[in-house]
Amino acid sequence: MLSIEAHGLTKEFKVYQSRPGLTGAFRDLLNRKYRTIRAVDSIDLRIGKGEMVGYIGENGAGKSTTIKMLTGILQPTAGELKVNGYDPHRQREEFVKTIGVVFGQRSQLWWDIAVQESFRLLQKVYRIPAEEHQKHLDRMIEVLDISSLLDQPVRKLSLGQRMRCELAASLIHRPSLLFLDEPTIGLDVLVKENIRRFLKEINREFGTTILLTTHDLSDIEALCSRVVMLDQGKIIYDGGLAQLRNLWGGGKKIHLEMEKEVLIADLQGRTDGLSVSWEQKGPRQYTVHVQNGETTVSEVLSRLVQHVPIQEMQIEEATTEEIVRKIYSEGMTIA
Repeated sequence: MLSIEAHGLTKEFKVYQSRPGLTGAFRDLLNRKYRTIRAVDSIDLRIGKGEMVGYIGENGAGKSTTIKMLTGILQPTAGELKVNGYDPHRQREEFVKTIGVVFGQRSQLWWDIAVQESFRLLQKVYRIPAEEHQKHLDRMIEVLDISSLLDQPVRKLSLGQRMRCELAASLIHRPSLLFLDEPTIGLDVLVKENIRRFLKEINREFGTTILLTTHDLSDIEALCSRVVMLDQGKIIYDGGLAQLRNLWGGGKKIHLEMEKEVLIADLQGRTDGLSVSWEQKGPRQYTVHVQNGETTVSEVLSRLVQHVPIQEMQIEEATTEEIVRKIYSEGMTIA
């Protein structure tokens, strides 16, 4: 069964267009002009139960609009949408019991009351039996290390402390699908790592499906094997991170420092027939560029190590962030 199934999902907005000058302002009072913007343009999206998927795109690409349709906040202009088997907008009361949502810039906790009181209120909202609620909550308190925060008002928590409490609140009713929008924004490295470890654990233990929207691609690399890229309201890539690197990573670089200077012609001769190119960086420093999908690093090294005196070696490949930046800056279509 699919957690999310969307076909031709589209959202349009009518935007007021003002005319210039004082005359234009008077004309706008009597006869306003509008234009239609298509924020999400007929996308198809299928996410299976238990998947952890990264949903990325530049500002204005349509990510937030998509999430709002998937969570039932906005009604699609066109297309078909089922999330956990429900129509998110029309069956909202039943649907919201099956999802959890964490927005990095918005809080679902009550600002002026203690964290544990927010948890109690959420228990009542979701009508969770007391015994079942306490057992599950105790586990999350332990894993997220928030026991010392329970008596504090939310407004007194640091950002990292609040985000850990937000995660506990979003999972208090054991949702099968969790939406995360910038969950680690502004957090330090240690807090990020703790949150990522927790998300992996709930995915493994409960089979929770996670859809992660973020500008921090290190979150995607740490959590997701699949990424969906959006540009101008359209999906331009839907696949694995490894495949994305193979297609658009530009290959790998092997940086070598030799014990003594070697003629570059000798190095080229050792790797003859492989899809590589050589570059000399210094008296004993060389870089070999390896093309993706045609030659492997191990093939190159097996040709060299027995015959060339290598002192140090470093393998470099493009990061996911560099690849994504290149795709958007060059306007590539990779779907």
